[in-house]
Amino acid sequence: MTPLAERQPVSLRPRRPWMHCYFARNLFTETGARSHDKRQGRLTKENQSNIRTPPSPPITLCTPNSLETILSGQLKIACIGEAMIELAFDGKTPLVSFAGDTLNTAIYLRRHLPSQFSVSFVSVVGCDPFSQQMLDFIEAEGVATDDIVKHPSLLPGLYAINTDSDGERSFLYWRENSAARSLFEGGFAQLEEFDVIYFSAITLAILPAAIREGFLAWLKDCSKTIIFDSNYRPKLWPDVATARSAVEAAWRLTDVGLPSVDDEMDLYGEQSEQDVMSRLTGWGVHQGALKRGSLGPRDMDPDSSTVATFEKAKSVVDTTAAGDSFNGGFIGSYLQDRDATRAMMSGHNCSVAVIGQKGAIIPADLG
Repeated sequence: MTPLAERQPVSLRPRRPWMHCYFARNLFTETGARSHDKRQGRLTKENQSNIRTPPSPPITLCTPNSLETILSGQLKIACIGEAMIELAFDGKTPLVSFAGDTLNTAIYLRRHLPSQFSVSFVSVVGCDPFSQQMLDFIEAEGVATDDIVKHPSLLPGLYAINTDSDGERSFLYWRENSAARSLFEGGFAQLEEFDVIYFSAITLAILPAAIREGFLAWLKDCSKTIIFDSNYRPKLWPDVATARSAVEAAWRLTDVGLPSVDDEMDLYGEQSEQDVMSRLTGWGVHQGALKRGSLGPRDMDPDSSTVATFEKAKSVVDTTAAGDSFNGGFIGSYLQDRDATRAMMSGHNCSVAVIGQKGAIIPADLG
């Protein structure tokens, strides 16, 4: 076996160097071959026989506990999107914090990973005092801010939360001219250093059309592991057709999918959970979890026969970051051992803890 110091960083994509490790060789398919659209074309059962598979090295079985010592380098994860100023109320007392769907996930992901992994937030903020406080807040959570650009004149967006007696929330946004909407104006070179790219439909929605198309094209040609959540917010899109087109393009590039059944049904007009599953698996999304609210998550693997039981939340105070926190817990577990059932439980437990407290980001000792 290659000495630890000489080995190359682990990648979850089969086009990267292979490790002497069952986990790395089999993360996405048992043959190591991807099964949906990428640069090499659509991989099907008919043409997988033409794929050259590296000779099998001596296999070292990786367990969750031994994985950190076997991994050869730091896995670098980019969470891309918009961080905003969050305004909420405790009774009549205003509370100011910072949040955003992919930022929330980045923070909970950081909490669910060993220090060997790095988590970075990729965005644009301003040069104002609130932006600096936002950067300080993100850094205090252990999320790297090196890839956050400071815009010389634009400011961060702001949103206000109204939470009803059942914990359900509604939002008011001031984000039309936020600094984050200038993301990637200089291109996508800053993403080359990462192994894993996580983003959402909100990330896509805030980008100008030309940059959005460029980002999707870059993703198609990159050799990164792509994780996507279709966080559908109708008011962020010019029309449904544009949203459907962009989200479908993202799904067809996705390795690990974390859709919410309600968002998918709202966007595509479907009538059932099975309709959503059939469409997404037809687009090649076979890894990840379908979030179903109080029913608990469902494995995206169409061949999975595992039936897991997820305990319902005893108290629902605020559902602001329910899905975002699930994603953080799921990804943090799944990147370490590829066990979907364990990852779904990790995500579910994190989400249950978060919705039992006020605010998107709860204290680390609680979630």
